[in-house]
Amino acid sequence: MIDFSQDYFALFGLPPRYRFDAARLDAAYRALQTQVHPDRFADAGESERRLALQSSARVNEAYRALKDPVGRAQYLLSLHGVDATSETDSALPIDFLERQLERREAVEEARMAGDAARLETLLGEVRAEIAALEPALAETLDSRQSWESARGSVRELQFLSKLAADIDAAIGGIEN
Repeated sequence: MIDFSQDYFALFGLPPRYRFDAARLDAAYRALQTQVHPDRFADAGESERRLALQSSARVNEAYRALKDPVGRAQYLLSLHGVDATSETDSALPIDFLERQLERREAVEEARMAGDAARLETLLGEVRAEIAALEPALAETLDSRQSWESARGSVRELQFLSKLAADIDAAIGGIEN
């Protein structure tokens, strides 16, 4: 079974960094799931089956967290005692918030008009902003290890990722 005291990065044999080899994560995930999947323990005793189920759940949880850029950044910060999602400190720059409010309004207008092309354009803009933000965030986390100063960028990334998912859902709603 797995060592539950290991952090997610150690579980997969990865360095605790924002940037890492995604293929290595995928391979480590498959290898671990092969070892701990509950189906392998179907004939085992109750405690072994329960441990296999818990191990498999932990591997899945760790994989989801590290696979997702927002989850990975939040987890990395949490390892250093920083809560990127703290309710008491959720401020973002005004210009960022204004730009996102304008985007949300444009998304709603395009959704109501059934304008999938406009939604695709907005989605492209958001994804471009995410792509521009990630290298700076990686630099802050991996090279400078400036955990506190990364909080704002992580919140922006989270906001943008949610917006991208909402736009994607709006496009799906129009296409169906």
